[in-house]
Amino acid sequence: MSNVASDFITEPNDERRQQIAKQLGEFIDPDKVRIDEESLLGHGCDWTKLYKVNPLAIVFPKTVEQVQQLVKFARAEKIALVPSGGRTGLSGGAVASQGEIVVSFDYMNQMSDFNPVDRTVVCQPGVITQQLQDFAEEQCLYYPVDFASAGSSQIAGNIATNAGGIKVIKYGMTRDWVAGMKVVTGTGELIDLNKNLLKNNTGYDLRHLFAGSEGTLGLIVEATMRLTQPPKDLSVLVLGVPEMAAIMEILRAFQNRMPLTAFEFFSESGCKLTTAHGLQRPFETETPFYVLIEYENQSEQDAETAMEVFEYCMEQGWVVDGVISQSESQAENLWALRENLGECCAPFTPYKNDISVTTSQVPGFLEDIDAVVSQAYPDFTLVWWGHIGDGNLHLNILKPEGMEKEEFFSKCQAVNKQVFEIVERYQGSISAEHGVGLVKRDYIQYTRSDADVALMQGIKKVFDPDNIMNPGKIFQS
Repeated sequence: MSNVASDFITEPNDERRQQIAKQLGEFIDPDKVRIDEESLLGHGCDWTKLYKVNPLAIVFPKTVEQVQQLVKFARAEKIALVPSGGRTGLSGGAVASQGEIVVSFDYMNQMSDFNPVDRTVVCQPGVITQQLQDFAEEQCLYYPVDFASAGSSQIAGNIATNAGGIKVIKYGMTRDWVAGMKVVTGTGELIDLNKNLLKNNTGYDLRHLFAGSEGTLGLIVEATMRLTQPPKDLSVLVLGVPEMAAIMEILRAFQNRMPLTAFEFFSESGCKLTTAHGLQRPFETETPFYVLIEYENQSEQDAETAMEVFEYCMEQGWVVDGVISQSESQAENLWALRENLGECCAPFTPYKNDISVTTSQVPGFLEDIDAVVSQAYPDFTLVWWGHIGDGNLHLNILKPEGMEKEEFFSKCQAVNKQVFEIVERYQGSISAEHGVGLVKRDYIQYTRSDADVALMQGIKKVFDPDNIMNPGKIFQS
């Protein structure tokens, strides 16, 4: 694949920025083209703090036509484009460090064409996840993809990273809720994928190529999202677990008796963090791990079944203590023990790993990785949490006070090879839901074969022949 990136201006100066801004202003509203330092730094990054931010300009298109014109301009000028949504990513996928134009969809944020029969709604790319959730609730429906950054992440970004979150065990990933989408490819062509059909066996479903593509194939400019019936009367259990292996026994015991909407876990180190920030412990007993289970109370029998399984798990020694929510507010407080962990870790500049295996392998997988990291960094605090019901673990290593960020990240990266060798041995993924971006790019071989990568590069060449779409992300261009 030709590397247009080698032709990009990597150190854009003020004169170049002003020249490009003037050209962009010919087809995008001039006040929606920004080259001031605050905009460049604020929109040229995501939540990763590992990379220099150095975009050429930030643009805020308002129409699909403007996006098409932008792509054609960038192609002619050999300038790379980096899509920017809510910038909540953790893989460096939205980082602009090589003089790219950042494409922000903040002003393409409307919903339209709600169809109550099909239970679909058309979303522009900048629609906030919570905005869609709130709209669904107003229609007495439900959009089930949910995670901590729902208040700022955007729909196109969710699709581009195939976001998962806390309800995957019941509702699946973002790709499962996309009825159709419109995309502007690297040539500026607008393509309409699937046209919202439920059944459509006419060749390749190109829609799914863009779920998880991280903006490397084209820019998502519209998505038709499916909605569903809301869950009824959700209850939450938090259980104290003495050892990791018991968690899978608990999952099996509950799933054998009742459907679950969530099955999450977190470590005692995580519980200490959230309780230090004002939350109450779920119960007095301290245990190495905690399981959070959510289920629907569709009848009195559901509550009785949950208590029966809970008591059975206690009898087996899999659970030491536990609590069940008695109100909606108590359920929210119990969820906060798990959902607030990211925010509570943030002041410690954590080094994050987002990994997965098949659900049944989680206990051994976690123990192997925990042993390697604990041995390498006995003085570092490890905080585990994750969507353990679908095999997804989040490992967070907290930076010690007084240690420089560069030294800390260097130490953490030194053990990556060992961690990812374990992932490879378990035939797992080095990125369960955060994406590859820049952070995991150089480790993709631990999950994907050379043949896989070659095929992906070939697909990119078809959609983006000049390599202007987020080059250098996922794999080396």
